[in-house]
Amino acid sequence: MNRKIVTVAGYSYHVFHQINDETATKWVLLHGFMGTHHDFDAIINELPGEVMTFDLLGFGEKANIVDDPKRFEMAAQIADIQLILKTYNWSNINLLGYSMGGRLALGFAFSHNELINQLFLESASAGLNSALNRKKRRAADNERIKQILTDFHEFVLNWEKLPLFATQKDLVATQRQAIRAQRLAQQPQNVANSLKHMGTGVQVNFWPKLTQLKKPTILLVGELDQKFNQIADDMVRLLPSGQKHVIENAGHNMHVEQPKQVIEVLKNVSY
Repeated sequence: MNRKIVTVAGYSYHVFHQINDETATKWVLLHGFMGTHHDFDAIINELPGEVMTFDLLGFGEKANIVDDPKRFEMAAQIADIQLILKTYNWSNINLLGYSMGGRLALGFAFSHNELINQLFLESASAGLNSALNRKKRRAADNERIKQILTDFHEFVLNWEKLPLFATQKDLVATQRQAIRAQRLAQQPQNVANSLKHMGTGVQVNFWPKLTQLKKPTILLVGELDQKFNQIADDMVRLLPSGQKHVIENAGHNMHVEQPKQVIEVLKNVSY
């Protein structure tokens, strides 16, 4: 892949771009919490057309500490992504976001609907739809933030034990080790600020707006991820052009657990 440094408001984004074939399709891929552009290594070469991915704000092995924590707020990151696309003169994109990246992709679609061709949300939600649930989530995340800043290694070990990632125990040892190493390589201060300012507990509640999203929206969920299967069912009932695709024998992180199935869905649904 071709790598380019794109500086937005003083922050240097590492942007990776490649052309797989002459198809006109343009893909932009947004990784999840504590991820990097490497999250999509298993699928990036198989997508038709051109593909762009990058390390989101504050993430990646070469990430600098972000001095202004408010840069992590969703609105600020949406503005950064828009400027990255402007640098490449890209529009009419197929935007794929995984987990945290999926929430960001959904927010981007509401803010810059004119730039979207299709929206692909992998294990993503529209936020929490009650003030009480958001308050509880913020309280839980504040406890996580304390551990991130005092014992990051222990936080990473606890994070990978979450029920959400139970199916990753079936990955080969080298894959599990690579995921852990990627998480441990992050800057703890950035991880803490991402959770504080971009976590689900502080995200805008997008549920009331889903009926306004006219673009084709494809929800990908793992067969074994019960929580996000229910979320996808609830979302697809509200989306005017929503589809749900279940990836067999997969949990939350489908593009790692079952990349071939994910590629087939992306290829068959995209245009």
